[in-house]
Amino acid sequence: METTAKRPTEEKLKPKLFSVIKHYSKEQLIKDITAGIIVAIIALPLSIALALASGVNPEQGLYTAMIAGFIVAFLGGSRVQIAGPTAAFATIVAGIVARQGMNGLIISTVMAGLIMVVMGLCRFGSLIKYIPGTITAGFTFGIAVTIAIGQLKDFLGLTFTNSPIETVDKLTEAVSCIGTFNWQALLVGAVSLAILILWPKKLDKIPASLIAVIVGSAGVALLNLNVNTIGDLYTISSDLPSLTLPEVTFDNVRELIPDAFTIAILASVESLLSCVVSDGMIGSKHRPNMELIAQGCANIGSALFGGIPATGAIARTAANVRNGGRTPVAGMVHSVVVLIIIIALMPYASLIPMPTMAAILFVVAYNMCGWRNIRNMFRTAPKSDIFVLIVTVVLTVVFDLVVAIGVGMVLAAILFMKRMADVTEAHAWVDVDDEETDADNILRKKIPPHTRVYEINGPMFFAASERYKYMLDDTDISVLIIRMRNVPAIDAAGVEALSRIVKRCERENVRVVFSHVNEQPMHIMEKAGLISEVGRDNFCSHIDTALLRADELVKKA
Repeated sequence: METTAKRPTEEKLKPKLFSVIKHYSKEQLIKDITAGIIVAIIALPLSIALALASGVNPEQGLYTAMIAGFIVAFLGGSRVQIAGPTAAFATIVAGIVARQGMNGLIISTVMAGLIMVVMGLCRFGSLIKYIPGTITAGFTFGIAVTIAIGQLKDFLGLTFTNSPIETVDKLTEAVSCIGTFNWQALLVGAVSLAILILWPKKLDKIPASLIAVIVGSAGVALLNLNVNTIGDLYTISSDLPSLTLPEVTFDNVRELIPDAFTIAILASVESLLSCVVSDGMIGSKHRPNMELIAQGCANIGSALFGGIPATGAIARTAANVRNGGRTPVAGMVHSVVVLIIIIALMPYASLIPMPTMAAILFVVAYNMCGWRNIRNMFRTAPKSDIFVLIVTVVLTVVFDLVVAIGVGMVLAAILFMKRMADVTEAHAWVDVDDEETDADNILRKKIPPHTRVYEINGPMFFAASERYKYMLDDTDISVLIIRMRNVPAIDAAGVEALSRIVKRCERENVRVVFSHVNEQPMHIMEKAGLISEVGRDNFCSHIDTALLRADELVKKA
């Protein structure tokens, strides 16, 4: 018979550390320490590179990894989240620093942290899904493009006449100054890039970025190459961070509010996405509202002690899991190791060549751009979704993330309302008692053994894509029938939700049968390749036919 969705229990605002520490063991402590050390080694070059891309001093990236990483591990709602500076903030931070200086960055980051804490206390963690995937993919790709363009100067060893801030201006300046190209810088950058690409294919246990930094620094020093290093452009400090209180005025608070909201939204989306990815890797479930509170506190702490905005880092979190980290202790160890690095090794950072940093950021940009996801969207998403995606990318590159997200959300809302208006219809029933007059009610049907029938009512779109996870909560079933007679429309996120259900069914040897798929969903599912994956024989025009097909599959099993 049909079942209804289970009401989720209200999430408790309790850090994961306090839950997992009750059953902590010596064996897990050793694994967490090992994972924390490895992640800290990975974070070292990345944190420095991202600080440089953000227009701040190298040590500020490490301050962020140390302070934000510890706070998120201690207070966070995930077992394995690693926080620190990420590429998503590079262009935002660089713009704020250029306009308002470090004082403006501290104010905007603290405000963003307060916004995130309030979001967590108000239990807004589940509302992040209302930001469409097309906008997230669009601004992520746009940020990757801006980061890559920003590295052309150092990778090619160019000497700029001006000091451009905007991405388009940087590209224009790079083209106009191409005559100042330095072949030695390009050589160092190319070798570093080759190491970053080829090294993980052979020895992925040792971070490729660390090898690239060592080889690049040694090559420049031993061969006496004419290549700028971090020490040539920045003053390196091995001092520990100290508390810095900003000068706050009403005017700069008012001016920085849009940046603060952008940082808060972006940090929330990226952090919770990282939690979802890590949940799938370790079979756990994070607490989104507690994670938002922790990320907010981490950003406040990072800003007040000389750092930059922080968020959950998907790549570092995945590395933590792959190396045995299973509790927040690994994230805390990572922060302590970064502290030791700041005290003992920061002077050596001055030897790192700028082309090597550029190469690292090229790889970061490539890894974050999500081109495969965008390619799939172009194949399967409606034209309206693709339009929003393209507009978001262009606005991110040409203007900034604040404009891109604002315009993207407005466009998505308008196009969504149009889509809903196109598919909404009203019926006049002869009898108001639908249960008695509906001859196709599933309660009147005989369901074969080991078969479950689920009926989806309403359009399947991005905000509703998480409602269908409960379909496979039942055990001991051989066939799952998904009845879609009341689904008038579906978008890319809805197709992705169905695709996840089908893939999970394949892993658990459960056959899927679709009943009464309407024209628009059928067209989108066909474009996505879902029909060929499930098999056309398993798409039935009526529930009676679907039940007969299920009975046939059960007997064959």
